[in-house]
Amino acid sequence: MLTAKELRGNWGTVLLPVNADDSFDYGRLSAEIDCLIAAKLDGIYTNGTAGELHNQTEEEFDKIQSIVADKCHNSGMLFQIGASHPSPVISLKRIERTVALKPDAFQVILPDWIMANSDEQIIFLKRVVEAARNIPIILYNPPHAKRVLTPDDYGNLIKQIPQLIGIKVADGDKQWYEAMRLYSTQIAIFIPGHFLATGIKYKVASGAYSNIACLSPSGSQRWWQLMQSDLDKAMLIQDSILEFFKKCILPYKEAGYSNPALDKFLAAVGGWSDIGTRLRWPYKWIPDKDVLPARKKARKYLPEFFGL
Repeated sequence: MLTAKELRGNWGTVLLPVNADDSFDYGRLSAEIDCLIAAKLDGIYTNGTAGELHNQTEEEFDKIQSIVADKCHNSGMLFQIGASHPSPVISLKRIERTVALKPDAFQVILPDWIMANSDEQIIFLKRVVEAARNIPIILYNPPHAKRVLTPDDYGNLIKQIPQLIGIKVADGDKQWYEAMRLYSTQIAIFIPGHFLATGIKYKVASGAYSNIACLSPSGSQRWWQLMQSDLDKAMLIQDSILEFFKKCILPYKEAGYSNPALDKFLAAVGGWSDIGTRLRWPYKWIPDKDVLPARKKARKYLPEFFGL
């Protein structure tokens, strides 16, 4: 069973290839998972924000998890199932239906239509733990969650929910890192991929559910490994990542494109699998014509990720 101490590294998300009729392309999905496994990531996970957890039927959810579980079990790849849903009832049912797939952990968000107060968070997570049986839990609390938790909030959850082994969070300033360091030996703290070297420098981050793995699974893995041997060089690469994001990704965010749109665009720019930029209705995606210009800039700023 995966523990907080063992949960670390560079994890890649499963992105959903969407056809023109808004159906999911399971053939392309299967090929994508093969690419993620071949990149020798530390693990892969389903149904994060970029995996469009919010916009699929339960039948589609079950099929996606089954494909991922089969491939990961056959290859020995660690995997987590994102059972998150704005409805706590649906999230719970997703766990109950997929616990037999034996993921290494389940990811959940806190109830998201009506914000759960501190007591309700504990009530929710205890029921989740019961449904998951002996499979540990990861709390997915990104910056767009309706309630973004504080370091003290995490400390309270750690005390009351021992099966909670990891969290996905936005990082913060030096003061935030100092506050979170109190809990870094008790729980695996996963921060945004493009700030992972900073998290390692502050001795807080255990890893990332990584948007950089969207750009290049193998390149992001090499960068993670570099952090273990030459953190100064890894920090210089992070500077280049942030400059690339400023030039080529931030303008789309400022134009109103969602995080799933940005992550699928990163994957298209990386060109490592035929995923496409399309999102399912009603959400906008970045046009395909924008991919090649951004790819040229990515190769300029980040040659390490493209084997140049």
